[in-house]
Amino acid sequence: MTNPAERLVDLLDLERIEVDIFRGRSPEESLQRVFGGQVAGQALVAAGRTTDGERPVHSLHAYFLRPGRPGVPIVYLVERVRDGRSFTTRRVTAVQQGRTIFTLTASFHKPEEGTFEHQLPLPREVPGPEELPTIGQEIREHLGALPEQLERMARRQPFDIRYVDRLRWTPEEIKDAPPRSAVWMRAVGPLGDDPLVHTCALTYASDMTLLDAVRIPVEPLWGPRGFDMASLDHAMWFHRPFRADEWFLYDQESPIAIGGRGLARGRIYDQKGCLLVSVVQEGLFRSV
Repeated sequence: MTNPAERLVDLLDLERIEVDIFRGRSPEESLQRVFGGQVAGQALVAAGRTTDGERPVHSLHAYFLRPGRPGVPIVYLVERVRDGRSFTTRRVTAVQQGRTIFTLTASFHKPEEGTFEHQLPLPREVPGPEELPTIGQEIREHLGALPEQLERMARRQPFDIRYVDRLRWTPEEIKDAPPRSAVWMRAVGPLGDDPLVHTCALTYASDMTLLDAVRIPVEPLWGPRGFDMASLDHAMWFHRPFRADEWFLYDQESPIAIGGRGLARGRIYDQKGCLLVSVVQEGLFRSV
């Protein structure tokens, strides 16, 4: 049986069914809808496969329009918007059962020498990933055992996720908690050497915990949810090369939640503190 990292690479390996048309698998899961990070990652693969491979993606902007159905293939239609001297632009439409469920615009940039560089430092000192427990260890410590559904999810999880701050479980812990979260992440196994696969794998991972920052002041992150939650849109800017199978720190915060929508911002760093990726997402929150 393949491990979860190998399954992720296989999930991102789209079938080309025409020049600019690709088909992606959508695993049969117990989830109500297809995971948004999967659709975003597959759409970015489709966009990247229509370029010459010499220009890494530097930004993407996406909208989640309808929930995807697990177990039903998704077709990705790529529009070649522009092939310039320095930049390449692609627009991708994801279609499932005749309906558009997702759109993405991605821009690819030919690497060039900049005239200057700067970046803000890490906002705070954090312990290293090896010093922190896994999610499963924290839940077992609190509940005594991992519920069967979470046990199944943990076995299929392609990323090792470790929260920098201990999970909050009681109303006293949640009260006045700042809308902020940070996690260490890395793929649970090697992802190969294709840079596009690493970029798309990290795009997949970027949707896994970002909206946590919105929920932290309201409810425990793990356990029964009081809200039905869905990603609305997603934007990423890729600053430096990276490997998604090496540890990266995902620092997340929510500047505002209002009117049933919550905004979250994320910054992804390597273990040396170099800023790799910037992320912004808005999510919909409705009481269940």
